[in-house]
Amino acid sequence: MASARSGPIPATPASDGRGPRRGRARAAKLRAQADDFLRQLAAARGASEHTLRAYRLDLETLFAFLDTRGIDDARAVTARTLRSFLAELDEQGLARASIQRRLSAVRSFFRHLLRAGRIEAHPAQGLRTARARRALPKALELSEVERLLASPDLATPSGRRDRALLECLYSAGTRAAELVGLERGDLDLAGGVARVRGKGKKERLAPLGSHALAALKDYLADPARPKARPSAANAVFLNPRGGRLTTRSLGRILEKACRTAGLVRHASPHTLRHSFATHLLDRGADLRAVQELLGHAHLVTTQIYTHVSIERLRSIYEQAHPRAK
Repeated sequence: MASARSGPIPATPASDGRGPRRGRARAAKLRAQADDFLRQLAAARGASEHTLRAYRLDLETLFAFLDTRGIDDARAVTARTLRSFLAELDEQGLARASIQRRLSAVRSFFRHLLRAGRIEAHPAQGLRTARARRALPKALELSEVERLLASPDLATPSGRRDRALLECLYSAGTRAAELVGLERGDLDLAGGVARVRGKGKKERLAPLGSHALAALKDYLADPARPKARPSAANAVFLNPRGGRLTTRSLGRILEKACRTAGLVRHASPHTLRHSFATHLLDRGADLRAVQELLGHAHLVTTQIYTHVSIERLRSIYEQAHPRAK
């Protein structure tokens, strides 16, 4: 039975544009099994109605395909059947990420049937799709970063806070949640470092450059800084009402700064983190040192920035070398 939290199981759509309606009676057994799977998903994992609807639509895509093959029994589905299903999705021009999501739903469904004893083997076991190409992070040029950092109005309390925020984002390469989560006790202004709590509650020390330190000192000593509410008594960055600044508010502050700085490209808090890593590597920083500074658990995550640096160097080479083209 679905939990109260997840609500009712979304009904099978009459037509979602992904397949013909014929054969729905033939596939009634498969859809009944899907209903059972979704109820179990709601009860065991507390899946939301949105998640259940997404699973339902992904499975409907499979059922519509099976109908074209005259298959109405899960026991008749083989690995070859599912490869054909994936190939058809690819021919339709679906993004790799979308195909991977549908495969994930199919795997979960057949895993449920296997555990329930309704099939003897998992047809999707070992089935793989090509991974979606990982997009390279977009970094700002140094001149763009400098314009961004100079954009806050230092004549206002919010402008002095925003300068400290932006300087810290770029100086320490923090994630948005790490920055707004900073406590006063995390700052060692004399030593020029901040203790940052990253993913998985892992802590690291993030160096703060002279510009970030100066902006932080000015902000924290600002007599116009709002009085912190009890819930944000030790928070470094506050909103005008004295509450802890949120990641959403940080995003809006950066959007405003981009407009003020006249930047054509969109920049998010993560863009400054990308820029931090890319600029370090451009200037010869060691990859493992950048890994530590970013708080990446695995070096392979950091290595994507080397591709960015190589792309930038290639662009400079092609523009400057007389025999590059």
